[in-house]
Amino acid sequence: MAYKHFEAIEKHAALLGILTAVMVSIGGLAEITPLFMEAHTVKAPPNVKPYDALRLAGRDIYVREGCYLCHSQMIRALRAETERYGHYSIAEESVYDRPFQWGSKRTGPDLARIGGKYTDQWHVVHLMDPRKVVPQSNMPGYPWLAGAKLDASDIQARMRGLRKLGDPYTDAEIAGAPDAVNGKTEMDALVAYLQGLGVRNEPAAGLAGAAAPASDGGQP
Repeated sequence: MAYKHFEAIEKHAALLGILTAVMVSIGGLAEITPLFMEAHTVKAPPNVKPYDALRLAGRDIYVREGCYLCHSQMIRALRAETERYGHYSIAEESVYDRPFQWGSKRTGPDLARIGGKYTDQWHVVHLMDPRKVVPQSNMPGYPWLAGAKLDASDIQARMRGLRKLGDPYTDAEIAGAPDAVNGKTEMDALVAYLQGLGVRNEPAAGLAGAAAPASDGGQP
């Protein structure tokens, strides 16, 4: 009897298509809904704050220049990763990243914990001409960033927009943005962003056993 019902469905293409769409929709909702609900429960831990004006500008330059195409910011919970890069990445770190920079493509190393590993001057030289500090690097240089000034009004507009999305910027922080980026170049902003990675976001000590990054012979 059941076979006859299945046969009737299989012989009517339109009905088969409709029922297939219904089942796929139900299955998709069963997969997506829990993830969607869980994503809305992720909250920023106390040590994770919104980007200040200079680092926010640097993050936008990082995205604009396509740095995420070669560098991930997602350390996997694998020993080989944590020994090289540090504590594995967690979702709470990226609460204020819009869009998040996790990624999976690594032409270059992961940058999730790069902050504080090198000096500001090292980063400047590396961005101007990568092969001066890493001879085997295939990364392009970004010398034009050193001469490009930041637009203070643009940073304020971005901060206001992010506040509407939930980032807790205060009126004072937005008002102080012009002074924070006054006279700064895009190079200054990008270096500030890189130096804040890991330092700004790294999970509190003791969370799942933070692993210290191992030396990699001076490679970034």
